[in-house]
Amino acid sequence: MCTVCGCGPGETRIDGLEPGTGMEHDHEHVSPDGTVLRHSHGHSHGHDHEHDHHHAHDHPTRLIRIEQDILAKNGRFAAVNRQLLAASRTFAVNLMSSPGSGKTTLLVRTLTDLAVSIPMAVIEGDQQTSFDADRIRATGAPAVQVNTGKGCHLDAQMVTQALGTQPAPAGGVLFIENVGNLVCPAGFDLGENRRVVVVSVTEGEDKPLKYPDMFATADLMVVNKIDLLPYLSFDVPRLIAGARQVKPSLDVIQVSATAGTGLDQWYAWLAAGIAAAETGG
Repeated sequence: MCTVCGCGPGETRIDGLEPGTGMEHDHEHVSPDGTVLRHSHGHSHGHDHEHDHHHAHDHPTRLIRIEQDILAKNGRFAAVNRQLLAASRTFAVNLMSSPGSGKTTLLVRTLTDLAVSIPMAVIEGDQQTSFDADRIRATGAPAVQVNTGKGCHLDAQMVTQALGTQPAPAGGVLFIENVGNLVCPAGFDLGENRRVVVVSVTEGEDKPLKYPDMFATADLMVVNKIDLLPYLSFDVPRLIAGARQVKPSLDVIQVSATAGTGLDQWYAWLAAGIAAAETGG
């Protein structure tokens, strides 16, 4: 298990990367008896394991150190991504949500509506399948599929590797669609400019209070599927109040990705981000 978030080790696959081209990840795991196991994973043809066994009684201290090491390594790759994106003046958006919020539908609608005016590309994160990447490519936008296997979130190294197969769209938007999960993605900086959490009205209004880290790290909350409100007993003001209890400065946009309601505000928010990226903001 990953000691930071509890997800399984790698098994990552990225479009365009052949075996042995930088797909190796190092993971450290702690067994119940305090043993530290360091694993070097080759993700395409099985696993090579190096075990460094330390039988000690300082398990909590060792666990904290490993968490710090993993997050520090992630931070180094995030810094690389930030430099690459700044060099191409690309506005990068980390899209996060629980499964089924409609973030892929929002992406498809956005890519279709803005295709003529804005360069756009997508890094698509899922544990398995390329279903969402296929939907995105059908719009004409380039997409790199990242399958995380047992992993429950994207990390910065995965984004670095994806950018190696598909350069960021200069002067446009790179959408990074994270794995559907309201917990783990919040803890991993990908080098993005802004974080967006998508919440649908088919979910509970208490999501921000139940998963505060996600909303505390977000810059924008998109409330999706508002066309369904007449058929649901969903309290939008309660949702927004909970989100702003966690983060008072959180921006909120209400949309229907299928009906098109509120998308002008969403597109204006993206345009402002593109302008800021152009000037280094």
